[in-house]
Amino acid sequence: MATNLVKADTGRERGTRPSRRLRRGGRVPAVVYGLGSASETVSVDQADLRLALNTEAGLNALITLDLDSGRQLSIIKDLQRHPVRREVLHVDFLRIDPDHEVEVEVPLVLTGEAKKVTQANGMIDQVMHRLPVLAKPGDIPTEVTADVTDLEVGSSLRVSDIELPSGVAPAGDPDATFAVGLITRSTKEFLRQQKAEEEGAEALIVMGEAAAGEEAAADTDES
Repeated sequence: MATNLVKADTGRERGTRPSRRLRRGGRVPAVVYGLGSASETVSVDQADLRLALNTEAGLNALITLDLDSGRQLSIIKDLQRHPVRREVLHVDFLRIDPDHEVEVEVPLVLTGEAKKVTQANGMIDQVMHRLPVLAKPGDIPTEVTADVTDLEVGSSLRVSDIELPSGVAPAGDPDATFAVGLITRSTKEFLRQQKAEEEGAEALIVMGEAAAGEEAAADTDES
């Protein structure tokens, strides 16, 4: 279980002005809470935080905070960014126990080819891009994949259809939809043509059977 070590200074002042001073000095105001202990106001180095998050785990990176009271394993529960500059304004760290499950959201990636949707000129609408899961810190996946091969136009796939890695369980509604096979204008035209072809084929069969019946009747009359 790889973790990132980040030094956290405790005892920072609360309030807008002290927080602005911290940011100007290259530090990010933060709070640490969880595991039944009182919350602590801290600050972390902006560059150290960026380095810790610059991994495949992203916001689910395991971060060991080096506090005055000792080192504490944590994950980021909330991160606020400036709407324009995108710089980090504030971070909420959640204390976690390496032996207990924690709820996180991981990226949901669709795999496979939904041939029936493609053949009908339809499209796949991914309505869920992050999946809430429960896992011990060491089992948190960087992403979860979901196979859409069996998806059809007009049908949907649910969370319960996803094969999760060992040690990972869904945290939300198992009946929640994550992908839908949508009907487009092209799909409607495809289905219309398909129906017309089927009706035409059925008409030819009926005509053939009728013709065969007339020939059989003619043969009977001649005999």
